[in-house]
Amino acid sequence: MTPLADHVAVVTGAGNGIGAAIARHLAGAGARIVVNDLHAAAAEKVVSTIAADGGVATAVAGDVSAPEDVSRIFDCCVEAFGDCTLLVNNAGVVQQSLFETLSVDDWDRMIAVHLRGTFLCTRAAIGPMLQRGDGVIVNIASQLGQIGGVELVHYSAAKAGIIGLTKALAREVGKRGVRVNAVAPGPINTELVRSLSDDWRRAKAEELPLGHFGEPQDVADTVAFLASPAARIYVGQTLGPNSGDVML
Repeated sequence: MTPLADHVAVVTGAGNGIGAAIARHLAGAGARIVVNDLHAAAAEKVVSTIAADGGVATAVAGDVSAPEDVSRIFDCCVEAFGDCTLLVNNAGVVQQSLFETLSVDDWDRMIAVHLRGTFLCTRAAIGPMLQRGDGVIVNIASQLGQIGGVELVHYSAAKAGIIGLTKALAREVGKRGVRVNAVAPGPINTELVRSLSDDWRRAKAEELPLGHFGEPQDVADTVAFLASPAARIYVGQTLGPNSGDVML
């Protein structure tokens, strides 16, 4: 089945981890995919994987915090497949720092990639969606945007901002045919998490009601649901694939 065959999807930060899983899953559901990443080689690798599985995708490098790069990403989308009908704002960075030693540059970069990037990409995509009266935007937040994280004040603030943006924009454009939702993953088995100590991962897993971390595919499944007609009355929601770490 190809429930997303009518969609042209832009997935940012899709060169690895959760973003790559989302791009592959959406392609498998029939969407044509623009795979964005800061690094061209990473994006191309994901495109090759999608093509090997019979999907359709193209790669474009770019920094989502830079307006000129965002314009190029969406120009590439139009040239390859037409207007974007499904935007997944996934691009992000992670960097730990105690608040008292957090630099202005590190704060600004975190907000720029996550929150400014979500704003810029959404602004680029939403015009044609509103003209058509149809479109889907899924913003990747984090459970830390809901509960906060030690040494991650800037990351938590950026993700909380994404959740707030999601709710406000959903109210603004829902009646005009564009559905905006967010996904706030908990602990997920990505390269970043696997690089942490065995002791930390074991202790964290024991805290979870399910007793184990999620996989990138679990987040991809959630995004694909929100993009599908089955989620037609989901608007302004934040879904949490988090093994029960946060219950709302």
